[in-house]
This record gives sequence, C-alpha cells and structure tokens, in this order.
Amino acid sequence: GDMIGQGRVNVIHSAEEIHKFKKGEVLVTDMTDPDWEPIMKIASAIITNRGGRTCHAAIVSRELGIPAVIGTGNATEVLKNGMEVTVSCVEGERGKVYEGLLKYEVKEINLEKLPKTRTKIMMNVGIPEKAFIEAQIPNDGVGLAREEFIINSYIGIHPLALIHYDELKEKAKKDRNIAKIVEEIDKRTIGYENKEEFFVDELARGIARIAAGFYPNPVIVRFSDFKSNEYANLIGGTLFEPKENNPMIGWRGASRYYDEKYKEAFGLECKAIKKVREEMGLKNVKVMVPFCRTPEEGKKVIEVMEEFGLKRGENGLEVYVMCEIPSNVILADKFAEIFDGFSIGSNDLTQLALGLDRDSELVSHLYDERNEAVKRLIANVIKIAKEKGKKIGICGQAPSDYEDFATFLVECGIDSISLNPDSVIKTRIKIAEKERELGILPEDSKPNLTEKKEVNF
Repeated sequence: GDMIGQGRVNVIHSAEEIHKFKKGEVLVTDMTDPDWEPIMKIASAIITNRGGRTCHAAIVSRELGIPAVIGTGNATEVLKNGMEVTVSCVEGERGKVYEGLLKYEVKEINLEKLPKTRTKIMMNVGIPEKAFIEAQIPNDGVGLAREEFIINSYIGIHPLALIHYDELKEKAKKDRNIAKIVEEIDKRTIGYENKEEFFVDELARGIARIAAGFYPNPVIVRFSDFKSNEYANLIGGTLFEPKENNPMIGWRGASRYYDEKYKEAFGLECKAIKKVREEMGLKNVKVMVPFCRTPEEGKKVIEVMEEFGLKRGENGLEVYVMCEIPSNVILADKFAEIFDGFSIGSNDLTQLALGLDRDSELVSHLYDERNEAVKRLIANVIKIAKEKGKKIGICGQAPSDYEDFATFLVECGIDSISLNPDSVIKTRIKIAEKERELGILPEDSKPNLTEKKEVNF
C-alpha cells in the first residue's frame, strides 16, 4: 500500500503467540495466513521474512490500509521486541523500515476536484467494518468483495463441521480431539440449534454490510477461494481437508463447489447470497466464480447454484468468472457463453503464465504482471470479451501497484478497474489523463484537475 506506520516491534513466531500482540504494535513474523487476521487488524504495520507482493500478508494489509514490507528474509532476526520503528511504503516499489519514530508530512486532497473517467473505478474490499468508510472515496462499486475474511474472522468454523455437527457430537463421546472441536463450535454458535444457520447468517451479515455501504453501486462477491491448507486451519477443518503438496493449484475454487465432498458447504454460501439479495433487498450484489479451469466446470457450478436457489438472470443476478488461468483466456469465447462477464485475476494469471510460485521470495524477481506474456494474455481476453458483448474488468493487484499498467488497461479498452482503496485516488487521476490523451474523456469531466495546486499527495 501507500502508507506509513509506526510503533514498537512485536516479533510473533507462531499463531499460538498472537494473544501477546497489542494494538498499535508493528507485527514482525515469518509469514502470515488467515489465522493471523485478528491481530493484523490492530497492527500499525507488518513486516515478514517470506512472501511476495501477492501473498496473504500483502493482500490483507492493503485491505486494512496499513503498510507491509514483505519478504525481507531476516526481519525476525534483525528486529527485536520493543524496538521503535517507522515503516514506509510511500517511497517506490520497495518498502523501508527506519529505526525510531520519524516525523512525516501528510497532504490532503479535495475529493470534489477528482476527475471523472469513462473507465469504471471500483474497489477491492474484504473487511465489512471498513466498507462504509471506504465507500466515501469516489467509486463505481466493488469489483472484488472477498468472503475469506468474513469466514475466517466472523465464522471461524469449517462449513462441513457445522453441516456434520450431529455426527461430530456423537463421535466426541469417544474421541477427545473431536470433543474439543465440538466444544469450540458450541462456544461460537451459542443460540443456534441449527449450526448451518450460523454460517449462513454470519456470512450474509458480512456481505450485506459491504453491499449496503456501496449501495446502489454493484458489489461483485467472489465465492470463497481458500486453499485446502487454509480451510484446514478453520475449526474442524483438519477432519475434512486433504493434505496437498501444492494447494495453490490444487482443490480450490470451482472444483470444490460441485464436488460431492464439498457441495453442501458451497450451498451455504449460495443461501447467504440469496438471503442478502432477496431478504435484505441488496440486489446490487453479483457473484463471481474463482479458479474455474474449464467451461464444463463453469456449467456445473451454475447448475449447483440453481440447486441452492441462485439462478443466473433471476431477479437480475449476474454471474462473473475470474480470468486467472491461461485456459480462461484461450477458451474465453466458451466461457463467455456461460457467464455474464470476466474479472481478470492478474495475481494467479501471472504465476501460471510464467510458471512460478507467487509466494516464493526466491523467484519473486521474476514475478511481474508487466511481463509481455501476461500483457498479451490480458489484451487478448479484453478483445474477446468486447467481441462477445461481455463486461470485463480487473481485480488483481497490478493496476494498484503500477500506474503504467492501469493506463495499459485503458488502452486495451477495459470496462472497469478494481483497486485497493489506498490507490484509488492517484490511479483515477492517471486514468483520467490517459483517457484525455486518447480522446475518450467523458464530456462532463472537469479540465485541469490534476495540476499540483489543486490535487496534492
């Protein structure tokens, strides 16, 4: 992100130690996963040994609006508990950690003077509590609303553990470990005789908070995209999740939704969306299917959604697909027959196009969405979507990090660009400049609004 944070260092080595962390401290650790999100929310900054620009810590810190320096290699050795540091992510692509609490200058911007654009500027949002605040930034809606934070922080229990609660309760009589799981479930679901309803209600509340904050603008909710190792960290998760050698390209996304081993759990997500749209009246909610490898998978997911009461086209429900696998580009014309639109996931598309692990610091120097191969894939899928009359946007990290990538997307004719909240303003200005250069600026936009005397950073 583009932020500065300060505070005392607290080195946390494992999730078991997170209770030691205090609000306003700088979190220093090896690497984070969804289990760490409760303390990430209260950190003034995050520093990790491992990870890349699109790892968990990087993505969540951007959503939280706090600075993060990722993949340092030795932060847990160099930084000691109690040290006062200033963490800066406003000085280019590389974050910096300074000793001491340094002074810095804050400049304000007049939102009323922001230029308008033909390209829709949307936001990536995952934390319901921040939705009403983030919605104050001029926007055209939410291009990516993630369920993962809601499931991890609000629910915390594996959906299959809730579905099979009665069976687990019976097994708990003979198995001490399962008894502990049942005890944890009971603590979190007080007042719910039907444990499945707890999942549906909590997920619906979280989604509704985001949808209400941005209403009436569209909010595209991506169905859960935890990997199997992340699902396993939820309460009861180890009972239902396989151990995969490479979960990043394993049992995730669409492949779970129609699988008989997970289908009922996906049904709870569908019921939550249905509740938000039909009972709460937030029909600005659209849905998106992640990691859909083949058109056949897409058709299966659409069928399963219908089984659980979510029918594409009914009450204006639109269903999008993430374009994050090379097959999504190669077979874009086929996917266009099944879905209402595409959202380019440049994070996964880059790692799969270049054949590298986006979380590995060893090959992080090769991870670049601006690589010619990735840009050709993106330009191609935008062209096909336009030919097929389908909406296409992007929700990946690249346009938030690189202004030249955002202007490249404008040149390709993309419909919408979804950005991290902290990069919306500066990127909007660059997009407006590029549109003016290309002669596609909206007629009612105001001239000369990017002069330094009027817009400051």
